[in-house]
Amino acid sequence: MFAAAELGHVLDKEQYKIAADQLRQQLLTIQYQLKDRADFPVVILLGGVPTAGRGQVANLLLEWMDPRLIATHAFSAPNDEERARPPYWRYWRVLPPKGKMAILFGGWYSGPMWDQLTSQPDSVQYEHELGKIIRLETMLADEGALVLKFWLHLPKEQLKKRLKKYANDPLTSWRFDETDLWFLDHYDEVMASQQDLLQRTNLADAPWRVIESSDERYRDIAVGTHILEAITHHMERTSVRQKRVNAAPLMPSIDGVRLLDRLPLDADLSKESYNEQLEELQGRLNGLTRHPDFKKYSVVCVFEGMDAAGKGGAIRRITAALDARQYRTIPIAAPTEEERAQPYLWRFWRHIPPHGQITLFDRSWYGRVLVERVEDFASRADWMRAYGEINDFEAQISLANVIVVKFWLAISSEEQLRRFKEREEIEYKRFKITDEDWRNREKWDAYIEAGSDLIERTSTAIAPWHMVGANNKYYARLEVLRHLCERIEAALGPQKAGKKRKAT
Repeated sequence: MFAAAELGHVLDKEQYKIAADQLRQQLLTIQYQLKDRADFPVVILLGGVPTAGRGQVANLLLEWMDPRLIATHAFSAPNDEERARPPYWRYWRVLPPKGKMAILFGGWYSGPMWDQLTSQPDSVQYEHELGKIIRLETMLADEGALVLKFWLHLPKEQLKKRLKKYANDPLTSWRFDETDLWFLDHYDEVMASQQDLLQRTNLADAPWRVIESSDERYRDIAVGTHILEAITHHMERTSVRQKRVNAAPLMPSIDGVRLLDRLPLDADLSKESYNEQLEELQGRLNGLTRHPDFKKYSVVCVFEGMDAAGKGGAIRRITAALDARQYRTIPIAAPTEEERAQPYLWRFWRHIPPHGQITLFDRSWYGRVLVERVEDFASRADWMRAYGEINDFEAQISLANVIVVKFWLAISSEEQLRRFKEREEIEYKRFKITDEDWRNREKWDAYIEAGSDLIERTSTAIAPWHMVGANNKYYARLEVLRHLCERIEAALGPQKAGKKRKAT
């Protein structure tokens, strides 16, 4: 993979000037076309051999193009804010919106690359990291993003020559450190592992571009030309989004019976019994969130279900047991202009809580496979692949000590009608009912089918769905609190959780 980048490519000053004058104008022109179209972002990842010129390339691109439309991000060891969240949180938050570019130094390759450089990584963990990278880049490409990955290459002798030159000149000695010398000493084994990494992540929609960087003029023109050609080609596509349905087909029920059709919806529970159990469960939840070990975890609660199923009421019974400084409730409506300019999971990644905190989503990322599916807001290709993307998202955050608790609150069509009419009749409840709610009711069967499919496809061992029959709102609220406590207790461990409850 690196042999073609060791051929001795060179441009003289005159060749460079002619090429650069033309290229910088073309890049600026296409950058403004990208801004005007605003239908896809460009993500540029820069990796490579030490001293190959990643910083110089980034500076040149900022000089040749409008820097107001390009963001640059470098990634060192995670800071306190980043360590308290899943590892990929810091990459999602810097993704550029449609119409703009971002230059990432290393990006999500920083972990695997550095592990390969400095140690023998755990093979299972390494394979897991590669899988995460491949799934992320595939998802970004399917969403329409243009991902350009550059490896700036230097042969061993050229690296040795540059390090010696920098070391002997006080004005350039700052350009390298001890890790660069270590790289040189272990050049052959490091490059063998890097070649494996690049080959295995050399995707059709996100290929690596290996650039010979011995000659700086050749390097700069090569990188700029690749960027220009890639953006031009992306703009010429009939659609920047992936249209293929890259998911296993849905299996319709032969007899028409769906998962949610068999869920018991009614329960017997008096208000007196409800109030008694509510106090006990809220105290239990409060004690769990004050447990010393809870600061090692965070909680994401997802509430989905039919309109008027009681999601808001259940959420309020949870928050009544919590310190107001410890939780956030995120009501999800139609995406804003800022959110539409990003991959659909972006607006949920940004709300992932740090350890010791709870976030409650009133509606969630399941809108892609529910309302967007039923209302044709998303193409079949988009919502079909979303099942796998959602499972991957939830697995990633779960492995970072985020307890994902998902509730589907279900009511009958008759109970929904009763609650709709009650909302219209009671003054202080009228804000809860809209014309859209009545329109959605006309598509009841479509929502039941979509809900059944999403539960079937996304109820995993690490983030299972808990379906609650909610015709009796008191029963549903208690069931939500009980299951939430059980999930937190399972994470803390029964002995730790039990000891804390006794202490309170």
